[in-house]
Amino acid sequence: MATASELREAIRDYARALDLELGRAAHTCRAVESDLQRFADHVERHAPVRLQALDLEHFRDWLWAESQEGYAASTIARRASSARGFTAWLKSTGRGPDAARRLRSPKAGRSLPRMVSADAMGEIFGDLRARAGTGDPVSIRDLAVVEVLYASGIRVAELCSLDLDSLDLDERILRVIGKGDKERVVPLGAPAADAITDWLRRGRPELVRDGSGEALFIGARGGRINARTVYELARRMLEHAPGSGPSGPHAFRHTAATHLLDGGADLRGVQELLGHADLGTTQIYTHVSTERLRETYLRAHPRA
Repeated sequence: MATASELREAIRDYARALDLELGRAAHTCRAVESDLQRFADHVERHAPVRLQALDLEHFRDWLWAESQEGYAASTIARRASSARGFTAWLKSTGRGPDAARRLRSPKAGRSLPRMVSADAMGEIFGDLRARAGTGDPVSIRDLAVVEVLYASGIRVAELCSLDLDSLDLDERILRVIGKGDKERVVPLGAPAADAITDWLRRGRPELVRDGSGEALFIGARGGRINARTVYELARRMLEHAPGSGPSGPHAFRHTAATHLLDGGADLRGVQELLGHADLGTTQIYTHVSTERLRETYLRAHPRA
């Protein structure tokens, strides 16, 4: 796993190259470095990875997250340009791949999160259950992980930090530490509780090691599961699912929120579930639901 300094050092070197070798204006160098340090922040939070292993999805997930923070389309476009220049330089210097070469910024007015239909989620869970049915401990864990992500809408970092005492199976709840170290309690549905029970009974005991500690979810080598593992699982599960947008684990969070609102859930209740400090952040999911309603109307109404 890369140290935090590997990516940041490369970013600083690139900013110096822009200044000393390419003669870019000082404010341009500062803006590019600032953009890329935000990318480094995102990678460290969600999917630490070596420079040589950077891929297009890392940058797509970052831009999508930035668009959801409310940044203007022009800002997102500049950050995409910064990323493309950076990875082109990485390749030219032999330090990494040109992973952002095909990166495009989200279109203005279309920065909606990816949402997976209920039917597609059913197929994903069918696949996961079939794999878990083989008795493979990693597959049993993967089913539990996706069940929890979809049932609770928690963030990847929140899932990775769950401990055994975060879970109350009798009450079917999770105690989650979110942004700003704020704790919230989120419910679990019966399928998620059943998947966790199976993981604790059949999966975790096969993978647990001396260094596993109290981590609820652990990796194949016994350590606490990391964000990169969850990202890889999500991409594999979403690879053939209909829909556009990043195929990272946040898609399950977006899907959970949208399905709750489609089912009549209160917006403030969804805000509490997701741990959003600002109701405006949650309101993006009402736009997703409205967009889906509009598409259905245009497709089905005879006078649309």
